[in-house]
Parts: sequence; structure tokens; C-alpha cells
Amino acid sequence: MSEFKTAGFSDEFGGGPDLVGITAMTSPYYFVPPSGSTAERPQSAPPGMLRFNTDIGRLEVWRNDHWATILGESPNLGDQNQTNSAGGTGTRAVYGGGGPAPDTTTIDYFTVSTLGNAVAWGAAITQSRTTLAGFASRTRGCWAGGTIGEGPYYNDTIDFVTIASTGSCTDFGNLTTARTNGDSAVSNGTRGCIGGGGVPAGASDIIDYVTIASTGNAVDFGNLSSARNDPGGAFSSSVRGIFTGGYTSGPAVYYNIIDYITISTTGNAQDFGDLTDKFSRSGGLSSATRGVVGGGRNPSTNPIDTINFTTIATTGNAQDFGNLATGVAFTAGTSSPTRGVWAGGYQSPGGTHSDVIQYVEIASTGNAVDFGDLSDARGGLGGFSNGHGGL
Repeated sequence: MSEFKTAGFSDEFGGGPDLVGITAMTSPYYFVPPSGSTAERPQSAPPGMLRFNTDIGRLEVWRNDHWATILGESPNLGDQNQTNSAGGTGTRAVYGGGGPAPDTTTIDYFTVSTLGNAVAWGAAITQSRTTLAGFASRTRGCWAGGTIGEGPYYNDTIDFVTIASTGSCTDFGNLTTARTNGDSAVSNGTRGCIGGGGVPAGASDIIDYVTIASTGNAVDFGNLSSARNDPGGAFSSSVRGIFTGGYTSGPAVYYNIIDYITISTTGNAQDFGDLTDKFSRSGGLSSATRGVVGGGRNPSTNPIDTINFTTIATTGNAQDFGNLATGVAFTAGTSSPTRGVWAGGYQSPGGTHSDVIQYVEIASTGNAVDFGDLSDARGGLGGFSNGHGGL
């Protein structure tokens, strides 16, 4: 048998000789695909091209119009011996904290592919607080910031749990500045980014980031396009993080802004497009390709039942998706690769709270459907999952 060496055999752009007939290869390295960072991705590739992304530590494939991450593991965290929403297998959603005052330390969880009421986690977040942001990798979930008590007692705490367990919540570190966050954090499998929020002086444009697998204080990432409270409705793919909406007070001004960042880099957010209306305090969720924003409040209505969606890999204005089954503000969203869920929220300006969990199928459009209930009615809670679109 003749021998040939494969060093330099082909590059990411498909160059190299053709092999004809039956060819046998042996190597102690098995099959090693091309590799490189997100920034080094080819912008024009043949369909089906495979590469290893060194920024996110995963294989990805070119699907004619975008790079799609190949999941290397399955989050089979459900318990098939249970008949409630912890039963079955698949993505686990976890929700912590929230109000009304006194703020709670409660943590609930459920399996997104099922239906039913949420189940108590068995432990509590490290500090009782509301309007906190949630983000996660496939193994670890974090909560950041928030408000303690009924006054403007802004918080810089970051804490975490191991999603596969129902064990203790542990201190992670601190944000660069104490602030409320609402549902305004994004993440991929490596890094979590927390954007904007309320500070004692008004509104913040700060974006912080942490490496989820480690512990320690957050580091400055850059800034949003404008300072605003509760830029809720944040979501991500494995590459991009999206922050939507928000408001500033005195007098209240609401925004329809959509900003985006590249999670693996640092720098200021860029303009993506606009929401269908100006609103804040909404909940965001996503698949690997589509982001969805539900609920919130606008200048004339509190709460709203609007749902918007965008295609994350592109830029442009959001489109109408449908309506929530129950309109809520300060709700929190998260997802599996195919299903999005919102949990809790405020139902009126007077402070009536919701225990409702509702869901949509992300790839379609239409109105949300009832999923079940949280263990108690509350809003301003932080949510995350081990199967969201950033993974």
C-alpha cells in the first residue's frame, strides 16, 4: 500500500487534493477537525463544514447561513420516578429569589419538556432579594445583583448552584457595582455577561462578565448603547448576547432598543434593531438561532402580554410572535433548545404577583400556554437553565 502524509492536507476553506477510491488512514490522533476562535470563522463556507470553536470548546457546523453549535452532551436531569414537573428527562429550569417584600430566598425547578408545578430545590439563595439576573452554563447556574428590602438597597452579590444537584447555593463573588438587573444577563458555555440595571443615581450602562466555571468578582466588559434600568428580555446564542428594552426614571422614558455583544470578546454593545414597542421588565429566552421576549410594561399599560422574536445571527427589528397567556412584568424567561418558559411576575401596578409558568415552542409563533405554577406567587425572580440557546 502506498503511503501519503496528511500534514497540510486541507484547510478550513476546503482546499486540498481529491481522494478517489478506497483509502485507508491510520492515526494515533483519530479525527481532528480544523479549529479556531469565533473571530477566525470562515464567513463563506461550504454547507456541512465542520470545525472546533476554541472559544466555546465545541464542534460547530456551517448551515448555509450560520454556524450551529453541536451539543456534545445531554442534560438528562429529570427523575422518571416522579410524576410532577421534575419527572422525565431533559433541560432543567431553575428560578430563585423574587418578591413581594419580604424578598424570598426560594429556589424552584422543573424539567422544561414536561408540564406541571415547580418543585422546591431544597436549599436557598445566599441572600433574599428581588430583580436579580440569572445565567448559566450546562453545569452551573448563577444569580447576580438585585434589590434587598423595600427601599433602594442595591446589591452586588453573585451566587451559584450546580444544576444537576438540588444542593446548597454558594457565594461566587461580586459585580463591579451594586445594581438591580431584572432579566438582563446572557451566557454561553463559558462566560456570563450582566448588562445595565438600576443604581442609586439612576440607571447604568455597565456590562460585567464572569467565567462561569470559576469563582471571583466580575470584570468590566464594556457598555450598553445607553444607560437604562431593567433592560430585561436578554437572551443569547453561543456567540451573541442580546439586551432589549429598558427605561429611565424621572420622568419615565421607555426604550425599544435592541443591543448585541459578542460574548467571547469585550467591548461596547452595538445596535441590532428595535422592538415592536417601547417596554421594560420583560423576560427573554432563546434557542440557538431565535430569541424571544415576553411580557413587561410600557408607558400606558402594566403589565403587557406582548411576545417579540428575532433571529439572533442577523440584525433587524423584532417581529410579533403572539401573546402571553397571562400578562406579567418582571417575569423571568429561560428555555430548552426548543421550548421557552416564563415564570412569575407582577400582574398589576398595585403589586399583585403571579405564580404562573407559561410556555411556547420557540421555532413556531403563537400564544403561550399554561405550564403549571411556582411554589409561591412572586415577581422579579432570576431564572436560568442548562439547555438554553447560548449552549
